[in-house]
Amino acid sequence: MKDNNELQGLIDELKKQSSVQKVKLWNRLASELSGPTRQRRVVNLYKIDKFAKDEETIIVPGKVLGTGEITRKISIAAYNYSSQALEKLQNGKCKVMTISEILKENPKAKKVRILG
Repeated sequence: MKDNNELQGLIDELKKQSSVQKVKLWNRLASELSGPTRQRRVVNLYKIDKFAKDEETIIVPGKVLGTGEITRKISIAAYNYSSQALEKLQNGKCKVMTISEILKENPKAKKVRILG
């Protein structure tokens, strides 16, 4: 379980980067993570595979679950992953990141989409 201070720090950093980089996606992600825990998105791997395009980064402002497989060459950034999802993703051709990592790696949010 993530620490509340860690979550608040992530939300603050998303808002800051949204303003600095002029990327509305980061502000939207911050507002999604600010909401109640029980309203966070939960997405299975098969749904990510169905809607993602090759070479795209998918952000899940919630938890990625392990039902299904990823057949595309994509990157996934999420707030949390189930152990089954992590096991499947680390054995595949998919790049797994946290939201903090994608924020540092791709501050302009090129080819990034929120899914869930």
